[in-house]
Amino acid sequence: MKGEERKKFLKEYKMSLISGSILTVSPSLAGILLWNRLPEKIATHFDQHNLANGWSSKPMAVIGIPLFLAALQIFTAVFTFSDPKRQNIGPKMIRLVLWIIPVTSLIVCCSIYANAVGIAVDIGFVANGIVGLLFILIGNYMPKCKQNYTTGIKVPWTLHSQENWNRTHRLAGWVWIIGGVAMIVNSFL
Repeated sequence: MKGEERKKFLKEYKMSLISGSILTVSPSLAGILLWNRLPEKIATHFDQHNLANGWSSKPMAVIGIPLFLAALQIFTAVFTFSDPKRQNIGPKMIRLVLWIIPVTSLIVCCSIYANAVGIAVDIGFVANGIVGLLFILIGNYMPKCKQNYTTGIKVPWTLHSQENWNRTHRLAGWVWIIGGVAMIVNSFL
């Protein structure tokens, strides 16, 4: 019976998983189109002053990073679909889980490529903005989450008590939203 439930669950989100995985590796196409304009060493890590402090080879930046993120996307989906309480994870939260990595891949990789070809990109602004928006989205869905083993605050006392789970996630939702707003404000400072 569990195998049938898992197949049904996977079938329901199959198109989101496929299109999300395609979006995750799509920056490789942009990188291949820009291949001749990209330097051999590409800055892929930056400090708080927007200065590069980590570099990758061109093949790693263009192909390796998106492929790693695609593998992470598939692992996350399989982990979520294998949750014994997956029916408690709301459809909006599952879509959020399935689309976090693809959207992040697109924004981050394109920012890296733009920076590599000489277009000034404030990586700190982009990073703080992405993280802040992500915190707000997760904080918004957190109070609506029912007990499960994949999404939410999974400590023994929340997993053993529905009331504790609900109160913890209601408070955590507000904390995450406030933290997200603070991150977005920080991106402008």
